[in-house]
Amino acid sequence: MIRTVIEAVIQRVREDPSYRVDEKISMRDILVEVEARSVALVRAQWKLLGVRGGRWRFVESRCSIRHRRHLTVGSGSVLEHGARLSCLSRRGIKIGNRVTIGKYSLIECTSVLWHLGEGLAIGDGSSIGDYSFIGCAGGVVIGSNVLMGQRVSFHSQNHNFEDITRPIREQGVTDSQIVVGDDCWLGSGSIILSGVELGPGSVVAAGSVVNRSFGPKSVVAGVPARLVRLRDGTDNGTEDVAV
Repeated sequence: MIRTVIEAVIQRVREDPSYRVDEKISMRDILVEVEARSVALVRAQWKLLGVRGGRWRFVESRCSIRHRRHLTVGSGSVLEHGARLSCLSRRGIKIGNRVTIGKYSLIECTSVLWHLGEGLAIGDGSSIGDYSFIGCAGGVVIGSNVLMGQRVSFHSQNHNFEDITRPIREQGVTDSQIVVGDDCWLGSGSIILSGVELGPGSVVAAGSVVNRSFGPKSVVAGVPARLVRLRDGTDNGTEDVAV
């Protein structure tokens, strides 16, 4: 089993040449991590039984997966302790290679049986922060190499409330897909609302509420979020705010 984990690490290095173990980490500490990863690899054999995807997959303790036939998990991906996935949806949940689903994160595709949700797609090398929530009834697409802090949330569905003569719960919902481009960084506690599209290379400051779309390489912050600057320095007319 240890040999299997080592092979998985070797494969990771081949796919990502920049991946290096810090030289200050002792061999004893590495063995502790190898042991934990070995247990997660064994657990994945039955937790992900029948789930499409790659060969090397890891599932930590207390993970919950419902409707696994709608799930795909790529090689090298990790479901960390306490993660919960409810996969029932039109397009299912498709997790790419080397993706991390953080501790106690919740992915919810369909909240009620009278309205089937769209689903979720996550590109290679991305990570969902601990305690995050992804509501993908309206569809959520997350690109490759996307980083997230803790407690990030996505809400791709809204309740209709225009008719003041009827209870809101009786007025139905509106779905609108969320798209996050490649190489984005979403800070801790940020909230992404329905219909938002973030261009590749964008950064969202911690605690921001993003209720509209932004183009590539945008740095956004605030409640609601506004453009602070562009990462390539082409926008000099915006106010500079610490992010």
